[in-house]
Amino acid sequence: MLTEVRSQIKVTMLSIKYAIMRELLNKVTFISNIIFMILNNASFLIQWLVLYSIKDNFGGYTFKQVILLWGMAAITYGFSHFFFKNAYHLSDTINTGRLDTFLVQPKSVYLQAITSDVTVSAIGDILYGYIMIFVTGFTIEKFLLFTFFGILGGISLTAFIIILGSLSFWFSRTDIIVDTGESLAVNFATYPDGIFKGIVKWILYIALPVGIVNYIPISIISKFNIKLLLLCSIYCILIVLLSIFIFKKGLKRYSSTNLMNARV
Repeated sequence: MLTEVRSQIKVTMLSIKYAIMRELLNKVTFISNIIFMILNNASFLIQWLVLYSIKDNFGGYTFKQVILLWGMAAITYGFSHFFFKNAYHLSDTINTGRLDTFLVQPKSVYLQAITSDVTVSAIGDILYGYIMIFVTGFTIEKFLLFTFFGILGGISLTAFIIILGSLSFWFSRTDIIVDTGESLAVNFATYPDGIFKGIVKWILYIALPVGIVNYIPISIISKFNIKLLLLCSIYCILIVLLSIFIFKKGLKRYSSTNLMNARV
């Protein structure tokens, strides 16, 4: 079992490596995509600079905490899109029959279907997240926690998207659901949770992976809490297991289109 896991991880990392090599064929585009993504993220902080010049607290968040929240949202999004780009196209992969390509390979269909490509600009999101760490005051503890929650959040967000994408095994046009789910998760993640009330807040902590992936980590980084850290870790494990379960259930319903594409 352990040997199979190691073999699968090796294959996954090679898939990511070759995807990066393809992108590096045009280094100018590769670097410019990263730089423009950092600048794009930074531009949104202007609105908060204006708001905090009027008031020094929004939803219980100071300006530094909002900056850190943006950093957490960026690294979570960046990690997910860089390593698992195709998870966001899973619905299309299923509907167009391109899943056939992965069915004939002796490795995990689940992992191969979501790790066969990368989003170069997502590196800019990851770097932006770490820049926010330095802006808010760098410490080793904060850096390690930020990295841990960035990875944990990226995996959780990916699992959430896979669950939505896997609905294509049963329904058509679920790409709209995936796009909506991603937009909601990403957009809400950049606003302090204190400004949301009632049912909206319940949705952020239950239906969407925002509360546990973004809000709670900021709370832990500000004031360490081992119980909340374990809660985030358990949530990540559970949502990944749920995504695997739903994907495999749906895979049993999948009908091949006999569309065979070579992977280069």
